[in-house]
Amino acid sequence: MKLHWAVLINNNSDTSGFLEDLENGYFPEPLSHLKHQKGALFSKVTLERFMTEEERHENRVIDHIAQPLRSLSSGEQKRALLKYIFDLEPSYVVLDNPFDNLDAPFVEEMVQMLTARAETIQFIQMISRKKDVLPFINQFAQLEKGAFNILRILPEEGNKKPLPKTLQAIPGPVHDHPAQQGPLIVFKDVHVAYGNKAILQAINWRVAPGEFWQLKGPNGSGKSTILSMITGDNPKAFGQDIHLFGKKKGSGESVWDIKKNIGYFSPIMTDKFSGRHSVEHMLISGLTDSIGLYVRPTETQERCAQEWLHLLGLQRERNTHFHALTPGKQRLVMTARAMVKHPPLLILDEPTAGLDDASASFFVQLVNTFAAQSSSAVIFVSHREEPGLRPKAILELLPGPEGSRGTVQKGK
Repeated sequence: MKLHWAVLINNNSDTSGFLEDLENGYFPEPLSHLKHQKGALFSKVTLERFMTEEERHENRVIDHIAQPLRSLSSGEQKRALLKYIFDLEPSYVVLDNPFDNLDAPFVEEMVQMLTARAETIQFIQMISRKKDVLPFINQFAQLEKGAFNILRILPEEGNKKPLPKTLQAIPGPVHDHPAQQGPLIVFKDVHVAYGNKAILQAINWRVAPGEFWQLKGPNGSGKSTILSMITGDNPKAFGQDIHLFGKKKGSGESVWDIKKNIGYFSPIMTDKFSGRHSVEHMLISGLTDSIGLYVRPTETQERCAQEWLHLLGLQRERNTHFHALTPGKQRLVMTARAMVKHPPLLILDEPTAGLDDASASFFVQLVNTFAAQSSSAVIFVSHREEPGLRPKAILELLPGPEGSRGTVQKGK
């Protein structure tokens, strides 16, 4: 029987350094037997490399798919990568949080695909959430600050839910935004198609100030399309009956006119950020609508940033370079950066992807508290059902042959 490992990671884990070590042939003792064997990495890092290769050299690395990787949904990308890896016939595969950004049907499909290969391939599963452990895993370890240690805990201990930090209040805004008269977002009978592929059909949606919405739906249902039409990046929004912040889309507003009213966070923002700004300055940049701070902050801005750092438990990292933080801490900082100006609209796109159980619990509590105590409308997008999340309304996209329709449900 093959030994399959689950390596638990948290906000202190140097996951990227560990994966680089494996790719460079440096294996910790429990995995030293793999040093001279053929392996593969199933990771968003691998996907990004392949997509960059396609775009720079027009070289299709995964040749069994008919369209560019970047045009596929997250689930379709991962399915294509997994088939590509299996065709290589590796001795082992490292799975880097394989279920992030996947809906329940895709997760079930992937579990079945991996289980079918468990007799012939050794798997090392890097995971942030304990409930994601594959059913055939029989060895456990934990990665903390780059150290690989065997976990010696009972199963019932490992399944206990972490107790999140209790939040009492969030820092107030530095400046109040003008009160919005009427809804922030109105979609009337919105249709979107790319070529012959229908994405959205007759979407009707209305978001009023202060409302807390969850946007959900399976991979490829059009969630990202809707978000991009709101943030101003998608030309498919023009010619549609869409109103944002009281103005019809395409009536002369600039992308920046729209974005100044929006706080936005997606994990991809941290993945691509390479500036050498301090944590404090990254937070303050949320007040200036820039990525990083390029002007001298005021005392009021510095005081606001310190209040948020205290809330996040990151006071000691105030002057640390943002890029030196672990990915989990980076995401908490970037989330606070999106909230810090108390924007009329806050959009959180798959915000808990890659967070460990304790951080995700804290994050959900942070979002609930912000929605309850601020006047901002919140749109929370996630494939994963996060325990404790309390949206007041849900827009669910239901795919069909003519595109996804939207159904509105009452929240919790």
